[in-house]
Amino acid sequence: MATNATDYIKHHLTFWQSSQEGGFWTLNLDTFSVSLVLAFVFAGVFAMVARNASIEAPGRLQLFIESIVELVDTQAKEVFQAKSKVVAPLALTIFCWIFLMNAMDLLPVDLIPMAAQWIGHTFFGADPAHVYFRVVPSADINATFAMSLSVMMCIIGFSISAKGLGGWGKELLTAPFHATNPILALVLAPVNFAFQMVELAAKPLSLALRLFGNMYSGELIFILIALLPFGFQWMLGAPWAIFHILIITLQAFIFMMLSMVYLSLAVEAH
Repeated sequence: MATNATDYIKHHLTFWQSSQEGGFWTLNLDTFSVSLVLAFVFAGVFAMVARNASIEAPGRLQLFIESIVELVDTQAKEVFQAKSKVVAPLALTIFCWIFLMNAMDLLPVDLIPMAAQWIGHTFFGADPAHVYFRVVPSADINATFAMSLSVMMCIIGFSISAKGLGGWGKELLTAPFHATNPILALVLAPVNFAFQMVELAAKPLSLALRLFGNMYSGELIFILIALLPFGFQWMLGAPWAIFHILIITLQAFIFMMLSMVYLSLAVEAH
């Protein structure tokens, strides 16, 4: 429904939002709904394969799922040396869920937004020009920060579980600068605490911004390609889509691996 390239880009980069009266909070409904649907798809497919698994005659889907599980489990065991029944399933969830969210960027740019416009206009009488739907959850900074903050909470929880609440609190005041002299240790305590807070905050920040930056730029490139004449769309869009498959897989893998590294560091003594 855009009249020019600028309006077209703005429309595709606008979220479908629901806001509280007074503006205290705003929910990006498209990010939330797509993420939720993909979570159910991931859980449903893996549960179906697990229930119907066959040792004698495994199907292609089972072999594919098993290869993913084996890959993630191997990486989790190599990175996270401590014993945990949570780390491998957490790594699998992170990798598969983020991959699915990233993979939504491979859908035609106008497919879901035009479907949303049609539904909104046909069933709810909405003006199509004011119906918005962004289909890539990981291109929303709110979603990437939500995931990274969840990882940060896991980091804190794993650290407390491994060292105890007292041990974790002591580490906040005694690392990275150690001192045997009580007076010097007291002087270094606020410095250590500041460094620990910066390190703790940097982890979710790096996770969120790396994923968001890569996916947002990829989404924007697809939108710009869609503005080109039809022939050029295929000439540039197909190679970029093939290359983007590597990006969406790599970003999911990096997010998973960094999360495992951070969790491994959390249970180690400093």
